[in-house]
Amino acid sequence: MKQDYKDFLAEILIDEETLKKRTAELGTEISADYPNGNLLLICILRGGVPFLVDLSRNITSPHMMDFMAVSSYGAGRRESSGSVRVTLDLQTDIHDKDVLLVEDIIDSGHTIASVLELLNLRQPRSLKVCALLDKAERREAVVPIHYRGFSIPNKFVFGYGLDLDEFYRNLPFVGVVDLDKYKPPD
Repeated sequence: MKQDYKDFLAEILIDEETLKKRTAELGTEISADYPNGNLLLICILRGGVPFLVDLSRNITSPHMMDFMAVSSYGAGRRESSGSVRVTLDLQTDIHDKDVLLVEDIIDSGHTIASVLELLNLRQPRSLKVCALLDKAERREAVVPIHYRGFSIPNKFVFGYGLDLDEFYRNLPFVGVVDLDKYKPPD
């Protein structure tokens, strides 16, 4: 049986109401920046999905969505390998579109920097990044973040799309893992 998250939750870093409020603010800002539509939100699967859905509901200008899956983590790894591969590519041609890459967390920056490089080759009209969480003190690659939900300290977080060994993405808050109490699955 899977361990109850309450057994290893060190703290709730960002509660549900704070997430909702900030996501609404980001949606308002993005709507003002793209009043005429032609905006394509690209979500990096899987962690970004809850954020994308809530953000999309708060963007009042017309927009489209598409998804990419990229991998830079090996099985059981908690840190990026730095080597990025696309496991699911876009279905939409982004040439001459305004593209907003929606990401759950930017940590070292290697993954998102590689995705931005790839997308730029496809000649979008514009390409910006919206990240729910920015862990800047771990940054190793330069990543321009145009819309930032929260800057967070270098803590191991989960919930609201962020998984812990593929579980707990459904939690309505961002929590911090007490690694002394967490027992990874066998």
